[in-house]
Amino acid sequence: MIYTVTLNPSIDYIVRVEGLRLGSLNRMDSNLKLPGGKGVNVSRILNQLRIDNCALGFLGGFTGDFIQKWLESEGSKSNFTNIADDTRINIKLKHGEETEINGVGPIINMDEIASFFEKFDVMKQGDIVVLSGSIPPSIGSDFYDQIIAKCEAMDVAFAIDTTGDSLLNTLRRGPFLIKPNHHELAELFGVTFSGIEDIIFYGKKCLELGAKHVIVSMAGDGALLFVKDKVYRSNTPIGVVNNSVGAGDSMIGGFIGTYTKNKDVLEAFKVAVATGSATAFSTDLATYEAIQKLIPEVEITEI
Repeated sequence: MIYTVTLNPSIDYIVRVEGLRLGSLNRMDSNLKLPGGKGVNVSRILNQLRIDNCALGFLGGFTGDFIQKWLESEGSKSNFTNIADDTRINIKLKHGEETEINGVGPIINMDEIASFFEKFDVMKQGDIVVLSGSIPPSIGSDFYDQIIAKCEAMDVAFAIDTTGDSLLNTLRRGPFLIKPNHHELAELFGVTFSGIEDIIFYGKKCLELGAKHVIVSMAGDGALLFVKDKVYRSNTPIGVVNNSVGAGDSMIGGFIGTYTKNKDVLEAFKVAVATGSATAFSTDLATYEAIQKLIPEVEITEI
């Protein structure tokens, strides 16, 4: 079983306003409300790929109900921890460019945290836990460390999608997968890249420090996969980019979902690239049909 963990989910309220005038009354040209949160996105992609999974995390209030009902309508399995405070709302304001206003997140108490960790008792060896996204300030910046310790105690693998010191400090614990983009990889080691050779050097360093698989996305320049002593590069399928949200989460879902099904790392990488691209070309996350259409366009070469 694949479990996704979203500690700070959201409703993403996407608002389009042409000709935004600050300090004046503006009217929306269109709006869209979607369930948000990186782990939620991974679960939604796994559902599109027909891969069994269960979404975990914290949900509360009318905003939490919205997310729960949306996931249920898509056939998602979930075992969220109900909390007293409301799940946050993030505003994505599109006005030529995009301005984001993200909520901080709910207050989560000790009883709710204890209830959350009880959800892990059913896990077993062979399961994978995907940790994605921000942590509500109320539960402390070391909360991922607590979850990883729980996974280690139960011999359950974990993948993690975070940045900076939080990611660097996790590598020694052997994550199944990390997926920084090339900017995040440079930030991770406090360096500036002058070319792909630099990206390859530091991607390999992530393996040396403990990661089992590393995917580095490079936007229009494709992506790199690092595994054991090999490095692979993909192209980028051709299409119009409409969506900057969820492409990385889609890659994670595509890779882990495919790998758990057939243990073929190159096929998993190919599906990951197709899935990330299909989301980038959509207004929401990728659909099964869009993913299948792009898979034949993805070419993988060893470098």
